[in-house]
Amino acid sequence: MDINIIEEAKRVLRIEAQSILDLMERIDEQFSKAVDILYHCKGRVVLMGMGKSGLVGRKIASTFASTGTPAFFLHPAEGLNGDFGMLAKEDVVIGISNSGETRELLEVLPLIKRYGNQLIALTGNRRSTLARAGDVFLDIQVKEEACPLGLAPTASTTATLAIGDALAIALMVKRGFKKEDFALLHPGGALGKRLLMRVEELMHSGEAFPKVSEETLMKEVIFEITSKRLGVTAVCNEKGELVGVITDGDLRRALEKYSDLLQRTASEVMTKNPKWIEKDALAAKAVQRMEEYSITSLFVFEKAGDRVPVGIIHLHDLLKAGVV
Repeated sequence: MDINIIEEAKRVLRIEAQSILDLMERIDEQFSKAVDILYHCKGRVVLMGMGKSGLVGRKIASTFASTGTPAFFLHPAEGLNGDFGMLAKEDVVIGISNSGETRELLEVLPLIKRYGNQLIALTGNRRSTLARAGDVFLDIQVKEEACPLGLAPTASTTATLAIGDALAIALMVKRGFKKEDFALLHPGGALGKRLLMRVEELMHSGEAFPKVSEETLMKEVIFEITSKRLGVTAVCNEKGELVGVITDGDLRRALEKYSDLLQRTASEVMTKNPKWIEKDALAAKAVQRMEEYSITSLFVFEKAGDRVPVGIIHLHDLLKAGVV
């Protein structure tokens, strides 16, 4: 084990962690003003920066966008060569430069002022051109970089990223952004699936829905269960109303109880009062109900109070969809 390398890694983490802790002392009315500007922004939040600051700006823009604040990254050099048309007068600009004197960023300041955009300056130099130009100045200065040469942006980029996260999350809280809102912006993610997907999107219906009548002989019941491959079938009366369920477990118990099982009817073997759920219920609720009763399927009704099932949802469907 290379002790020196391990100690070096710990030194880097210690410096970067301290750079974030130092920021806490600078969270003041300037930070509150920045959040207030962002809260009242009628356009989008536009992040700008060069080099490592630009990369951090891209991540901050992504965090804003995923927490309910429309945002994008605009490269200053590209802005000077035509992309400034992406900036609207209602937008708020967040300019990032540790030195506060990055040439490409300073060159776009007159355009930002001409447009009338408000500017939030993130810099480690309070006397810099960028800091003086900002409607709000947030100090991201660090005592030292984690780079032993003091050259590669390390602690400073970590601090910048942290203050960007703080802005985004404070704004999210101020807006009352909920997990349901987050899910709407992440429909492909696990959270989105849990919070947005409905039972009717996953249920088996029509010909795929296994069901038999009370008088159906068990020979045909077994065929219905095996052919539909869900390990279960509904048992319905002459009105089509759900009166029972037969599962693989019911079949095993019936084999022990009846020597003439194949001659018995579904009504003799079924379990009464099967569990069910409404079709417009969240799929996550179906998982919760299955866990509550230690079962793997639920019959689906159009709405509460109905007696005629319209389908069935199985745990495998929920697993495959990523809801579980």
